[in-house]
Amino acid sequence: MSLPTDDLVSPFTLEYTYKRSTGPVIGRFLAGLRDGQLLGVRTLTGDVLVPPTEYEPTTGDAVTDEFVEVGPEGTVSTWTWISNPGPKDPVSVPFAWAMVHLDGASTPMLHVVLSPEASLKTGARVRAKFAETRVGHIRDLAGFEVVT
Repeated sequence: MSLPTDDLVSPFTLEYTYKRSTGPVIGRFLAGLRDGQLLGVRTLTGDVLVPPTEYEPTTGDAVTDEFVEVGPEGTVSTWTWISNPGPKDPVSVPFAWAMVHLDGASTPMLHVVLSPEASLKTGARVRAKFAETRVGHIRDLAGFEVVT
């Protein structure tokens, strides 16, 4: 005996009804971006991590609660050019992914450089460009532009 298939159908919507917290460290970093600031956190050894983490990457020790404003300028340490951005890229125009070592930071930060390829080189100085409307998201930092 076979059962009709429509008797075996049950509508179901998979959803995640909770909200994820960014925590006190990343939350403060994102609030800084919203306010047009670049913030790092100082480790017990005095290094400044940008973006900040809750734990020192080499020892696993908790970082201090001292936030440090860095940048807004920095130096490109390495980069790669994206001529044809895809649908998942952060911008729809050609750009570079770059490791930017912000002034005052001990670690580089991966982000977008929005300047023409011809102006980009290892060692180039860049300046942060913030989005016009900011909400506390990584995209509040629209990217970096080469300083001429």
